[in-house]
Formats: sequence, structure tokens, C-alpha cells
Amino acid sequence: MNGCGLAIFVKTPPFSAVKTRLWPHIGQHRAEAFHLAAARAVASVAQSGQSEAGLNPYWAVAETEAMDDGAWSDLRRLAQGVGGLGERMHRVYAQLRECHPAAILIGADTPQITPMHLLRAARWLDDPAPRLVLGRARDGGFWLFGGNVALPELAWTKVAYSKPDTATRFAQAMSPHGRLLELQTLVDVDEYADIADVLESLEALADPTPAQSRLAAWMNEAIRREGVCT
Repeated sequence: MNGCGLAIFVKTPPFSAVKTRLWPHIGQHRAEAFHLAAARAVASVAQSGQSEAGLNPYWAVAETEAMDDGAWSDLRRLAQGVGGLGERMHRVYAQLRECHPAAILIGADTPQITPMHLLRAARWLDDPAPRLVLGRARDGGFWLFGGNVALPELAWTKVAYSKPDTATRFAQAMSPHGRLLELQTLVDVDEYADIADVLESLEALADPTPAQSRLAAWMNEAIRREGVCT
């Protein structure tokens, strides 16, 4: 299969706790709804880039029992499997590269991405030379990683995740294996304080997908209005 495989990492309520750091502010149900709607927004951008960028989007599902869940029936699915984040990303990356010359991994909590972000990543990886691409998050993590070369599991697992220097450490671990392109730094929604920035970015999009527009409207309605966080 040609093109670039792109896996969107998701969790499935009620099989997993989702966005727990948002619960004290907006409640569990709204946090779960945000995760699902944000994942749809990310997928809509990936799907819009299928023809121009040669993207082949997948859901990377955290729970084995949710692989056939209706929430993820619209795209092909890959199992993250067991283990820490590094082990799971390595597994999904390897699965993608069994079918595609290049692989991109992306989270579900940067719904403000644009087709140009993904197009730039896919074009960079469409090269015979070993190449990598990284999109850093403002909190020190990263919202996207991709490559067109086999990567050893140790490069994934020796990094401490969810730390202020995770992206820097991850780039250092991966850099011996290919030339690295860095994309724009974005805000991903981990904390309640991130929501306003992401909403502002969504509302500033020149050509949002319908799913992005729906998410922005939902965020205004359910999160930002005074009195809903009870």
C-alpha cells in the first residue's frame, strides 16, 4: 500500500479514564465528550489530506475490548497493545510501516491542526533518505511524530514521557536514525488552562473542517460559558 500511514491515538470511554485533569473543571462527561469530538476533528483533517498528501488515516485504539467499538468504526483500526507509551507508539509505528513507506503518529488533543501541517510532514517523509518529523507541544511534549525508517524500540522506551523536556529527549533519542524536521509548536489540551488557547486557534482557522467548527461551537457552549463547570 502506498502513501503515508497516519495513526490517531485514542482512548475509549468507559473502558478508560479520559482527560482526568479536566474533570475537576468541566466534569467527567464533558471531558469525555471533548476527547471524542477532538479526535473527530483531528481525523477530519487527516481525511481531508488523503488525496493531496497521500495520507492513510487509522485509529490507534488503546483498549483491546474497544477495537470493534462503534466510536472508531469509520477508519481502519490498529491496537496500541500493552505497555508504556513508548512501547505502544513503537508498536503502532511498526504496524504502519508494514503497509506504508512512512508513518505518522498524532494525538487526539490538538484539534486545531490544519491540512498544511500534515501535508508538510508527509512531503518531508516522501524521500528515500532516512527522515523524521516532530511537532512539539507547548508543555514540553509533542503532538506529532513520524518517520520513513525503522526505529529501534529502545529509542522509544528510554524517554521519560509527560515531562517538561520530553520532546527534547525524544528528539535526541531519534536523531541518530534520520534527518529531523520540526513543525510548528502547538498547544495540546491536557489542562483546563489549555482550552482557551486551543479554542482561539480553532476559531482563527481560515478553512476549518465541519468537525472542527462543531468542536469550536461545543467548546463555547459547554466549556467557556460561565456556570457550566460545576
